[in-house]
Amino acid sequence: MDRDSVEPEVTDLPGDRATEWVDYHHEFSAPSTYVYEFVWDHTAPAEGPFCTDVDGNVLMDFTSHVAAAPLGYNNPKIMEPLAEFELTDPVKIAGQDFYASDGRSPGEGMPGAAGLMDRITDISSSFDMDTVFLSNSGAEAVENAMKISYDNNPLGKYALTFEGAFHGRTLGALSLNRSKEVYRRRFPEIASVHDFPFCSCEDAPSGCECGYFRGEESALSAKLDPKTGHVNPEEVAFLMMEPIQGEGGYRFPSEAFARDVAEVTEKYDITLIADEIQAGLGRTGEWWASEHYPFDPDVITSAKGMRVGATISDTEIFPEETGRLSSTWGAGDYLAAAKGAFTIDAIEEYDLLENATRRGQQFQELMRDADLDGVTSVRGKGLMLGLDFESKALRDDIVDAAFARGLLLLACGKKTIRVLPPMDVTEREIELGAELFIEAIEAEN
Repeated sequence: MDRDSVEPEVTDLPGDRATEWVDYHHEFSAPSTYVYEFVWDHTAPAEGPFCTDVDGNVLMDFTSHVAAAPLGYNNPKIMEPLAEFELTDPVKIAGQDFYASDGRSPGEGMPGAAGLMDRITDISSSFDMDTVFLSNSGAEAVENAMKISYDNNPLGKYALTFEGAFHGRTLGALSLNRSKEVYRRRFPEIASVHDFPFCSCEDAPSGCECGYFRGEESALSAKLDPKTGHVNPEEVAFLMMEPIQGEGGYRFPSEAFARDVAEVTEKYDITLIADEIQAGLGRTGEWWASEHYPFDPDVITSAKGMRVGATISDTEIFPEETGRLSSTWGAGDYLAAAKGAFTIDAIEEYDLLENATRRGQQFQELMRDADLDGVTSVRGKGLMLGLDFESKALRDDIVDAAFARGLLLLACGKKTIRVLPPMDVTEREIELGAELFIEAIEAEN
């Protein structure tokens, strides 16, 4: 496969072999959120955004596995440095109890957990973060962020979240979710969670329509006011927010909202947890999406593009007592840690923060210039891009129409399609993806 010239080529989707694999898979799997009847053939040609399914169809993946494959498929920027090393078994060890290296000095050879954490603290230094706890997933990163925040404030009993939030599917994380009701229905929740509108209103505060601002006062500041509010700010363990909401609809905070969150959390010394699991690790053109806004998080949660879960903060917030945090496999997936480290290296070496900014701007310009019927909004930061449509039905039809043309996209929120190309996506690939997207939209109008 020549990435410089390949284009999507599809016949029948899903084909006979894909249908066979889907049916086989569902003989054993619990119901879950499968988006497409697309079965990737991991032995077939694939590179960057291009992949091949089991029927030989070539598709263009602008989902990046919901940002969990930040450089797409079989990217040489990851595969070539990894090929230097001989892998042995086990590649997963009980990493909170044992250490591992390839026999060379720290900083040399294949980076394991320590090498990844070294890089994470480096890219988080703008927030003075110097300590990392590795885990297996984003939900675990969120759970541990909650735990260290409760531990850090002995008075803390309240948690604050925002409408539209999605933080994971474990019980603690679910307690903070405010997106689809199905995620939480009939599951037990942690107590004392308060929620507020996530203000993306362009004219906030004066033109706020979501209810976060009431005149010049915000709902957050009103609830925490020591004289007139009913939540004691000293008893707030943490406020958790996605700097850019993902599952909730690719919603970007208004400047007034972001500024108010910064001012209120600083005024009352409230631990601010930034859930950067989808938006972080360079996707928005900065290492962390929080860097676009005036608030400074005290804790960052990361996963997806990091290849492992990571709870990041400074030494003072983490508990000193050993055994307070632990995870059998968390820091022990040697291969995943190396991929996370090489991903950070590739982003730095190939200026992919700048590429994300340029290519994201290019995509937005192409979609706006097309002046498409049914599209009500085009927005994004870097390569975290979203388009709103007039209805959910139209949105869903366009996702299907794009798939039929060989372009993989993902829905989110109520009427939104999210676009997540690999971070080293090229100008040609953006043009090609936008062309297929525009064709799909025009076909459904």
